[in-house]
Amino acid sequence: MALAACLAGPGPAAQAAVPASPAVTFTNPIALQRADPHIFKHTDGFYYFTATVPAYDKIVMRRPTTLQGLSTAPETTIWTKHASGEMGAHIWAPEIHFIDGKWYVYFTAGWSTDKWKIRPYVLESSSANPLTGTWTEKGRISLPLDTFSLDATTFVHNGTRYLSWAQNDPAVGAGTNIYLARMSNPWTITGSPVMISRPTNAWEKVGATVNEGPAFIQHGSKVFMTFSASATDANYCLGLLTADATADLMNPASWTKNPQPVFKSNDATGQYGPGHNSFTTSEDGKSDILVYHDRSYKDITGDPLNDPNRRTRVQKVYWKADGTPDFGIPVADGVTPQRLSSYNFADRFIRHWEYRAKIEANVSPLADSQFRVVTGLTGSGTVSLESANFPGYYLRHKNFEVWLEKNDGTAQFASDATFYKRAGLADSAGVSYESYNNAGRYIRHYDYLLYVQTPSTATDRGDATFYAQ
Repeated sequence: MALAACLAGPGPAAQAAVPASPAVTFTNPIALQRADPHIFKHTDGFYYFTATVPAYDKIVMRRPTTLQGLSTAPETTIWTKHASGEMGAHIWAPEIHFIDGKWYVYFTAGWSTDKWKIRPYVLESSSANPLTGTWTEKGRISLPLDTFSLDATTFVHNGTRYLSWAQNDPAVGAGTNIYLARMSNPWTITGSPVMISRPTNAWEKVGATVNEGPAFIQHGSKVFMTFSASATDANYCLGLLTADATADLMNPASWTKNPQPVFKSNDATGQYGPGHNSFTTSEDGKSDILVYHDRSYKDITGDPLNDPNRRTRVQKVYWKADGTPDFGIPVADGVTPQRLSSYNFADRFIRHWEYRAKIEANVSPLADSQFRVVTGLTGSGTVSLESANFPGYYLRHKNFEVWLEKNDGTAQFASDATFYKRAGLADSAGVSYESYNNAGRYIRHYDYLLYVQTPSTATDRGDATFYAQ
C-alpha cells in the first residue's frame, strides 16, 4: 500500500492521474512478406502503408482507418518498375509522405542492367486518395556524390524540411553512412549534405558495414534518429542518434550515438533481425508506435535479400523519465503486451524481479514490466498475465504472494494464474484483477510487493487498482 498510509495509518490513497498514454494493443504480424515498412497517419482518418515486396518490382499501398486494419486492408499497386533502364530493378523501401497538399513517395531503385546502381527517387500525386490517383515521376534525387545511395526519408524540424538517407562514400570506406541535408522542395536538396553517422561499432558491421534506414522522431526537448545496422539477417538491429531540439542538426557534433543497439533479435520471443523502422501514432494520437520488420526464424539459407519472409510489425514506444525512448524487445507474435501502473504511485509499474512480482519505478529492462493479457488459462471469461520477455511464464499467486512462474500444465497452476478482469476498485477507468480461485481477493501491492488479498479500505482498493499503459 502507499508508504504514507503505512506511516500515518489507514486513509484514502491519493489518486494518480489517468495515464496520458493509455494502453494500445495490436496482434502481430501486421503484414506478411512486407519489409522496410512505412506508415503515415493522415488527417483524413486513414493510415497509409507501403513497404518493400519480395519481388522488388513495384510499390504497393494500403489505407485502413486503424493500424490493425492494415492486416486485412486491400492492397493496390500504385507504380511498377520500368521495363528497362533506370528505375528497372531493386525497388526498395518506399515511404509515403503528405507535403504541402500533395502526396510523395520516396523509394530506392536500381537499373535493369545494373540492379546495384541504386539511387533515391520520388513520385508525386495531387490526388486526394493516393491509391487511386495518378503518380508523376519527379525523378532521381540529385546528390553531390553519385554513388550507391538508398533509404531516403524526409521530416520537418523547427520549420526546416530535411532529407536523410544512406550512402556509400569511397573516401570514407566500405559500407553505407547516414547523411542529412536541407531541402528546397520535396525532391531537391539544397546546400552541402553532412554525414551524421557511420558504422564504427562491432554491432554495426556484422556481415556488412551498414548504417541505413534512418527514421526521425521528436519527444520533448530531444530529437532522435533511429537507423538500421549490419547485414539484413538476424544481426540486423536498430541504433539511435540523439540531438537537442534546439541544436543545429546539420552539425554532426550535435548528434550522439548510443554505444549499443536499442532494438535487436530476441531468442525468447522468436524475433530475428528487427530493423528498417518508421514511426506513427495510435488512433487516439496518444501513443507513439514503432513500425518495423523482422523474421520469425534465425537461420537463412543463401542471401538474406532473397529470403521473402520479413514481416511488418508494430508495438508501442515507451518514454523514460529522462525523455529518451525505450523500445524494449521485439515482442512475441500475437497480442502485444502492456504495462500496468499503480493507481497511487503513477511512476511505479508491475514488474518481475527474480521472479517475484512487485511495483517499481524506472524499470529496466522495460520488458520486465510488460505483460500480455491473454485468455485465462482456465478458459474464456478470464485472463492471465503472461510475461513479455519470458513467454510461457505467468503471474500466479502462491501462498497469496504473486510470483512469475512457468506454466507447468497443471490445473492448480492454471487456477492460480487466472484472474477476472474488473473495473478498477478505486477508479473505474483503471483495472483490478480478482483471483479466479479465491473470490474477493485481488492483486494488490503492499510495501511494493504484490499479493492477492481482500481489500477492505479505500487504501486497499487503491493498492488493487492499476492503469494499463
